[in-house]
Amino acid sequence: MLVEPVKPEPTDQRRGWRWAGVVFGLAFPSVVTWAYFIQAADAAEGVQRGVMAMMKVIQFAFPFVWAALVLRERLGWPRATTAGLGLGLAFGLAVTGVGWLIYAGWLQSSEFFLAAIGPIRAKVAAFGLDSVWEFVALGAFYSAVHSLLEEYYWRWFVFGQLQRLMRLWPAIVVSALGFMAHHVLVLSAYFGWWSWPTVLFSLSVGVGGAFWAWLYARSGSLLGPWLSHAVVDAGIFAIGHHLLRAALAS
Repeated sequence: MLVEPVKPEPTDQRRGWRWAGVVFGLAFPSVVTWAYFIQAADAAEGVQRGVMAMMKVIQFAFPFVWAALVLRERLGWPRATTAGLGLGLAFGLAVTGVGWLIYAGWLQSSEFFLAAIGPIRAKVAAFGLDSVWEFVALGAFYSAVHSLLEEYYWRWFVFGQLQRLMRLWPAIVVSALGFMAHHVLVLSAYFGWWSWPTVLFSLSVGVGGAFWAWLYARSGSLLGPWLSHAVVDAGIFAIGHHLLRAALAS
């Protein structure tokens, strides 16, 4: 049950509450990532999974609770149209194809990727995964389910609320920067701060977030951004599987 995006409302009496929700929405995923990837990095596997689960429940419950109980929005089922599906699929396939070309032709044997194998393997182990098929199942979940939750969170709520507070392109840029921020923390945990992989991949995430916000605004539906996001996530997990399969199979 979601609210359709609307044009900015300069006289909205709930403007302050909207800003409060947006600020929380922009910042909290980075708090989740900081708690899980940094603060709990050396904790027991059960503690890491517990921290991650608790923080994710808070994150994905927040938009619905804030919209329904604080802003008192009138909620309804989202539009489910085919608008944007073609563009979303084309973008997802293009990003995945370019990613694989860069990985196979350049990154696979690079010093940064080889150095990241150990930390990535440790994080995979923290999920309790000790086989290739378990990693594939995790990738399927993130591609199909977690990508939908992120679209609901970032495009419907964060970007949707920003649309009520500012013009379209500033809303796209701000929401994309927020979407990029927590990925910066993840990437820096593996590749280091200000390394070229961290900068390159972070900017790529920002571009993806901007495109999906634009596509959502253009189509009025989450299906196109979701399909595109799912394809990109599947491509990332496919690269991760290729990178780690020897370690997972051993």
